[in-house]
Amino acid sequence: MDEGGTVSRLRGADATAGTGGRESAGAELAAAAVALPEATGELEHGTRRGRGSLGPVALVVAGGLSVQFGAAVAVLLMPRAGALGVVTLRLVLAAVVLLLVCRPRLRGHSRASWGTVLAFGAAMAGMNMLFYQAADRIPLGAAVTLEVLGPLALSVIVSRRLINLLWAGLALGGVVLLGGGGFDRLDPVGAAFALGAGAMWAAYIVFSARTGRRFPQADGLALAMAVGAVLSLPFGIAEAGGKLLVPSLIGLGLLVALMSSVLPYTLELLALRRLPAPTFAVLMSLEPAIAATAGFLVLHQALSAADALAIALVVAASMGAVRTQVGAGNRTA
Repeated sequence: MDEGGTVSRLRGADATAGTGGRESAGAELAAAAVALPEATGELEHGTRRGRGSLGPVALVVAGGLSVQFGAAVAVLLMPRAGALGVVTLRLVLAAVVLLLVCRPRLRGHSRASWGTVLAFGAAMAGMNMLFYQAADRIPLGAAVTLEVLGPLALSVIVSRRLINLLWAGLALGGVVLLGGGGFDRLDPVGAAFALGAGAMWAAYIVFSARTGRRFPQADGLALAMAVGAVLSLPFGIAEAGGKLLVPSLIGLGLLVALMSSVLPYTLELLALRRLPAPTFAVLMSLEPAIAATAGFLVLHQALSAADALAIALVVAASMGAVRTQVGAGNRTA
């Protein structure tokens, strides 16, 4: 995701990050490591210390759990505020927290920099709105599995290595299995929303990289989150109206924002200071499985054996793509 920008920022223990359907800073960094082998090689060199330590691994896993269980809580809120209403609550409250914490500088940025952060925010808003629409219609594990195809496709396109066609085929096999051969077991509209969220995630990766080069520390994230919140606001108001002002709903929305944005960003940033980026990326490839677990425990969304196998195939494809890119990065380093 982050070409040269994230590389230099991680060396200073700062990174531009943001939200995916999972709204995780670290997940986007993982996507960067998957998509850009030249960045992966530098990241691995710059974060080599701490190899083998369980502490950073625990931080990454905790961040992933926070993201996916936050998404499960968001699904529980949808009957009260609708999918778009929950998205608005999440983005607005996350933006408020990040703006207060980061206090980004508004002056001194070029028109091109503002254009980049606007595109970043638009991708963020679109990704979240599409993902939440998907999660409202299909199981959480299936939604995340379909969504992760966006970064995986970007990895295949950028790498232009034949081996990645194998990983793409493995992922495609998982998707076909997940859809029962024709998506007859999944709401086709929900599946389409999830695939759309994946496409927006790929766009998010590109603009996150550009934002990371133009804005210091997490300023770009905070500003893009504010842009995404503003863009989502009309849709949330149209669907939820005055419900967005109900104190109990605001409180739960803040919980979702903290679990899905602020907490995982902090945990993953701490982990990246001590964990090799390729290891980090492999761990983040587990997110579909974590999402399926959260869906089962919180939402009582049981998985069939075929569903579990489908998710495992997509996870394996993601891990394979990561390791392939790492090998390419090491050979060219």
